[in-house]
Amino acid sequence: MALETWLAFFVACWIISLSPGAGAIASMASGLQYGFSRGYWTALGLQLGLLLQIAIVAAGVGAVLATSALAFTLIKWFGVLYLLYLALRQWQAPPAPVLDERAPRPTGRPLSLVLRGLLINVSNPKAVVFMLAVLPQFINPAQPLLPQYGVMALTMVGVDLVVMAGYTGLAAKVLRLLRSPGQQRLVNRSFAGLFAGAAGLLALVKRSST
Repeated sequence: MALETWLAFFVACWIISLSPGAGAIASMASGLQYGFSRGYWTALGLQLGLLLQIAIVAAGVGAVLATSALAFTLIKWFGVLYLLYLALRQWQAPPAPVLDERAPRPTGRPLSLVLRGLLINVSNPKAVVFMLAVLPQFINPAQPLLPQYGVMALTMVGVDLVVMAGYTGLAAKVLRLLRSPGQQRLVNRSFAGLFAGAAGLLALVKRSST
């Protein structure tokens, strides 16, 4: 991949990652609830989902998803239901007042948080179709494809890890400012509303609009 092509793709990755979405909401929710060191496991799960999406596009399966109404619809509604499930869990999350920086935070199992991030990304067919439209624009068909997809995968994951670290860390800092159960309950329910909103937006996605 030529340097100028990679630089253009690098800029595009920042724009894509910084765009608010379900992944950003999940990272902030995990940072808020568990703190940075534990909540960042969700971001790692998001990257596994991202790698799987890139692999699907590289393997050509993404073209099938883009043309199959049934496959697109099944994955879309799985994503909608999962985001609604996360909204319910966030709404029901018990408040854990933080009195000082040494106060204990709730603990989440790393594997569970990784799985949460993975499912959020893989259950978004729009993302696969989007990558199917974007990634080939940076591919030189005269050169081996696998190394090029490998470079793009590393670039996208690297940028997204930085961005999600920012989202997770910002929310973890906010957690320290919450001094009462009422404040934490309000924030938890705000994130629940964001998850529900993301589910609603995904439900409105139509294959023909890609």
